[in-house]
Amino acid sequence: MKKRSQLWLIGGTCALLCAVVCLILLLPARPATLEVGLFSGSNWDVSNPNSFNIIDAAIERFERQHPHVNVHYYGGIPKEDYSEWLAQQYMIGHAPDVLFVLADDFEVLGTAGLLKRLDGLMQHDADFDVGRFYTTALDAGEFEGQQYALPYEVVPTLMFVNKTLLQNEHIPTPAADWTWDDLMAICRKVTRDIDGDGVIDQFGTFNYNWEHAMYSNDGALFDLEGQHATVSSSKVTEAVRFTRRLLELNQGQKVTQEDFDIGRVAFMPMRFSDYRTYKMYPYKTIKYSDFQWDCITLPAGPEGGNVSQVSSLLMAISAQTMQEELAWEFLKTMVYDETIQFMLYQYSQGASVLRAVTSSHEAERMMQADSDESEYAINSQLLNAVIEGGVNVPNFSKYSQAFSLLKGEIDSVIENQREVESTFKILEHNLDRFLQQ
Repeated sequence: MKKRSQLWLIGGTCALLCAVVCLILLLPARPATLEVGLFSGSNWDVSNPNSFNIIDAAIERFERQHPHVNVHYYGGIPKEDYSEWLAQQYMIGHAPDVLFVLADDFEVLGTAGLLKRLDGLMQHDADFDVGRFYTTALDAGEFEGQQYALPYEVVPTLMFVNKTLLQNEHIPTPAADWTWDDLMAICRKVTRDIDGDGVIDQFGTFNYNWEHAMYSNDGALFDLEGQHATVSSSKVTEAVRFTRRLLELNQGQKVTQEDFDIGRVAFMPMRFSDYRTYKMYPYKTIKYSDFQWDCITLPAGPEGGNVSQVSSLLMAISAQTMQEELAWEFLKTMVYDETIQFMLYQYSQGASVLRAVTSSHEAERMMQADSDESEYAINSQLLNAVIEGGVNVPNFSKYSQAFSLLKGEIDSVIENQREVESTFKILEHNLDRFLQQ
């Protein structure tokens, strides 16, 4: 009798367990929540009233494809507070699964091991092709030889041209393959006193510096591994001397933002984000409205080409995420989906990181919609070439500190007419000691 009671008890327990399992299977799956870290406004420090339009569209698209996933983000974090907010989330163990990564934070997060390596995810995803990205943009997400982030948006640097000023001086707009010699010749001609008071008040360049010249002369401040400084190389020293010669044309007069705004400067390096912002109504009626202007490539140095720095806004997956697969799929929605990437031309000021999008006629049409018919709008062919041929700021653990150490010294050499070779050799020696500590 006792044995029969035990069998009944076991049988009843099994039946109850089966019923519970069936009930669980029949209940709708509990939605998973994917947290995204982002900031409000523009990464490029220009006005952007539509900063959430793209992320909202991406979330809607992703949730439609993944009905049991909710994607959440906090929308009121200004860019200037984002780094601190992100650090706090990591400290309390609530880091977002997918996050935007500011340029100044990438090195810090990479060094601390707070970002997930993406190499394995990329290699094992049959639907993912790294060749669709601009190489320059993709390389921006590498840290110490590994891929820790993917590019979401890219902004190259171009050269602003005051076409009205050049026309008044009977000078044609430079061709795409112009050189330092061309820039110097034009600056010598336009730098002069135009109101007859004996003081120079029209200038060749504003904010063109040794970094712009160095990149276009194929120069680099450090080796690829970040172990040695290379500031004493001829490519860097030539760039510094060239920049100093340009400044000497001004005969001590300091060129100001006001000089540029009222149309008394021929050239100024300009990020693509500024170009797009000030080609759009109503901003174009506020700034640079008294003269016609455009953007071209930067002039090539004797050892380089018409290249310039490219800045990328990156996205990554947190090393703390418990939802790696979903995080990877959402990251792809943001950076790899052409529909979302095309929206950059509607609601942001950068360019797509996908070659097929940026080089398309549709992207060119969307950019031209921001300009008057009488004005030339940057074409996709030029934009494609500038991004593809651009250069990144290096990514190694001590870069920010090392760059801060040398920038002040190089600026001082230019401004105070200090000797270049000997100063740079000493600087290089000190930087090597710092890098190898």
